[in-house]
Amino acid sequence: MITRLKLKPGQKGTKALTEKYGEDFVCVRYRYDEPSRTRIKTVEIIVERKQLPPSARSQKNESLVAVQIAYGENKLGKMARFAGGIWDPDVKLWFIKYGNIVGTELEKHIILDKKSNQ
Repeated sequence: MITRLKLKPGQKGTKALTEKYGEDFVCVRYRYDEPSRTRIKTVEIIVERKQLPPSARSQKNESLVAVQIAYGENKLGKMARFAGGIWDPDVKLWFIKYGNIVGTELEKHIILDKKSNQ
């Protein structure tokens, strides 16, 4: 079978299908079967819409983690600033989005028992 024509809603020849299926109508295809000499009209419609929960990975990447950098570690301090870290002088820790430091040297300095209130 050969598909020769694909029409989207609003194009000439889709008015009746748009009225019948409404917003669920995606497209119509015209296929041709040479051996049987027939034209087949197929309609693609949406049969279900379902809201997906936020992925655990994106939540983890957006969460702030506490990073402890020793005094005098200038290289790590610059890395923390570049990663968008926020310095909290009260607890003497950097708070950085986990997704910004995953796979870097800063990941080794995460303090697991500190939570961010920001």
